[in-house]
Amino acid sequence: MNVVLWIIQLLLAAVFAGAGLAKLTQPKDKLRELMRWVDPVPPTQVKTLGAVEALAAVGLVLPPLTGIATVLTPLAAVGLVIVMIGGILVHLRDLKKRDTEAARRLEIQGAITCAVLLVLATVVAWGRFGPYSF
Repeated sequence: MNVVLWIIQLLLAAVFAGAGLAKLTQPKDKLRELMRWVDPVPPTQVKTLGAVEALAAVGLVLPPLTGIATVLTPLAAVGLVIVMIGGILVHLRDLKKRDTEAARRLEIQGAITCAVLLVLATVVAWGRFGPYSF
């Protein structure tokens, strides 16, 4: 199970490092092409979310590799669970605002993606707080 948790941690770290760095480095206009939810959100909040995601990615991998403050790994996973709950809510809220079937389908896909990431982060939090802690 430890190997499975490591695989999930690395997968989540890659996904959230990429998403977080994109939010931190790209202007809001460029992000709008891929992430329609950024329209009503102030740029500072988008950057803050990017920083949270990038830090969580580091927290999933670095503490267990160094053996320092390993409790940060399950805490990072819990943080991602909270972020993904927010992501699901945003996609479901925006679902009502979309006027075409294709746009509604994209919101449903976004909510499903967030739900899958939420489940993976929950598994890491459970495993690293519980029976497979470092």
